[in-house]
Amino acid sequence: MNAFLKLSLGTAALLAVGFQACKPKNTSSAVSGDAAVKAYVPPGKYDEFYNFVSGGFSGQLSVYGLPSGRLFRVIPVFSVDPEKGWGYSEETKPMLMTSHGFIPWDDLHHTELSQTNGEIDGRWVFGNANNTPRVARVDLKTFRTAEIIELPNSAGNHSSPFITENTEYVVAGTRFSVPVDYANGDVPISTYKENFKGTISFISVGKEDGKMDIAFQLLLPGVNFDLSHAGKGPSHGWFFFSCYNSEQANTLLEVNASQKDKDFILAVNWKKAEEYLKAGKGKKEKVRYARNTWDESTHTGKHEILEEVTVLDGVALKDICYLIPCPKSPHGCDVDPTGEYIVGSGKLAALIPVFSYTKMQKAIAAKAFEGEYEGIPVIKYEEALHGEVQKPGLGPLHTEFDGKGNAYTSFFVSSEIVKWNIKDLKVLDRAPTFYSIGHLSIPGGDSKKPSPKYVVGYNKITKDRYLPTGPELAQSAQIYDISGDKMQLINDFPTIGEPHYAQSAPAELISKNSVKIFKIEENNHPYVAKGEKESKVVREGNKVHVYITAIRSHFSPDNIEGVKVGDEVYFHVTNLEQDWDVPHGFAVKGANNGELLVMPGETQTLKWVPEKTGIFPIYCTDFCSALHQEMSGYVRVSPKGSTVPLTFSLGKNSSDAKSKENNSNGH
Repeated sequence: MNAFLKLSLGTAALLAVGFQACKPKNTSSAVSGDAAVKAYVPPGKYDEFYNFVSGGFSGQLSVYGLPSGRLFRVIPVFSVDPEKGWGYSEETKPMLMTSHGFIPWDDLHHTELSQTNGEIDGRWVFGNANNTPRVARVDLKTFRTAEIIELPNSAGNHSSPFITENTEYVVAGTRFSVPVDYANGDVPISTYKENFKGTISFISVGKEDGKMDIAFQLLLPGVNFDLSHAGKGPSHGWFFFSCYNSEQANTLLEVNASQKDKDFILAVNWKKAEEYLKAGKGKKEKVRYARNTWDESTHTGKHEILEEVTVLDGVALKDICYLIPCPKSPHGCDVDPTGEYIVGSGKLAALIPVFSYTKMQKAIAAKAFEGEYEGIPVIKYEEALHGEVQKPGLGPLHTEFDGKGNAYTSFFVSSEIVKWNIKDLKVLDRAPTFYSIGHLSIPGGDSKKPSPKYVVGYNKITKDRYLPTGPELAQSAQIYDISGDKMQLINDFPTIGEPHYAQSAPAELISKNSVKIFKIEENNHPYVAKGEKESKVVREGNKVHVYITAIRSHFSPDNIEGVKVGDEVYFHVTNLEQDWDVPHGFAVKGANNGELLVMPGETQTLKWVPEKTGIFPIYCTDFCSALHQEMSGYVRVSPKGSTVPLTFSLGKNSSDAKSKENNSNGH
């Protein structure tokens, strides 16, 4: 029997188990009678936690409350969002620029909350773009994307964004090894082992402003990096990455990258890397990558192209990288709150290996290696091993911690969460999920100080949980109470697809700093109109700039004439409101991009190029008052070469005898 047939039969067996697991026994009693009370948040009351959930292939980040599961907001990050005008307004378009030009979509898989002293601090949440490699920083004062940096020498940025315990770095590994940008990429795919390389990017984060810079990159052998976590406490200064495809296969990876019993966890001594960097051991390489930043003073994004990055050779420079064998095709790589234990999760393994940081250090000092892989020392498995959790379940993926000595691991194939003790490695409890769980999350579960009240599972399949919605069913999250010895399912709720990973923070860390309005006097947008008296329409060649204000319940001006076919019309809309939660929208008939959503005190710009003559309504798209429907106006478009003068007005009604007079001052 050939290897492919054997694997196919094995896969079929696993799938059979998985499908059986889709209907756990005693399903009807999976939720006990007091579950509703534990998940219920009464009207007018607040949730305990913000839950930041990746949107997967939507490219967005969604925010839910825990324990209610109520959706609060979708934060646009790497994909255009017509609800908020993200990627449609002239101000936000720069945020989606890359070295490849404007990219309107990406694939956001993981979220990571900023930390101080190993504890969640509520300042920022980071997200990754898998397809066109980027990392974003979202400001939790405004719940808006503040910065996006592109990663050169990388392909498939699934393995990010992971942070050090003081947010010194956000770290990102490449998923698909490829020839680096500064090398000849036009090589045969069959030369994978010779020409394909993996990289890990260390992105520094400004302590006060959060500004991101690529401090350095590690050049490594051509493997696939998956998940990672930083050391903490005694292991601070180290990073641990799971990696697979040590076979360096380039085709049919489900077979050819699953041949070996063990792949690796890569241990990176980033403090040593910093020493080499300071000693000038890095090499400056010419590359092209974008950095986009949002300025809340001007309410505008800025796009810039950077052209250099420092690369450290992780193989040639010793004492940076070490490999620990890990069974088999590992996905999760998680560090417990003490910083002593590193948990690997082999997707195809029937056990969970737990490694000891102390034992790893002793093995390195004693050179207890079993050889090298592509020039990197491989520590003997037993020398770094704390122990193995035996027969925990099928398809372990990801582990988080409760801070009380217990770990919780998700199992994709057997569709369950398993609780076990880190020191004695005994299974303590297991709870079914519905179904095919991927990641899970405990608030602060990857930090020094978890909040051991809930664990949330993020499921890939939800058959029979919700009303049907055609060929694709809703994807879901499920929340379990873990305050007692046994896990208790208390709620499940649909999510925007695809819920991959998530992190949660105590509500009070974030809500107390929430921005309510932007002060109009601090608005430094170049086209702001800080009052109706400043509203106007100005022609500059074929460009028409409309300085337009919005306030309940009208625009100023609301009648505009003298626009011509082919003009580039820029509606610079300033929301004059200074009350919390009174945004205004703006749209014009025939615009081929989208609408604007303008926060109180903010200015945003919609570009419109009319293609035919006529009268085009403008109107507010976001309900703002009882007279919201009346918040509208008209733009007259005349043919090219027309002599109709550019005029604008407010309050000049057609029944007014003076309405036929051209009005160029607007008031």
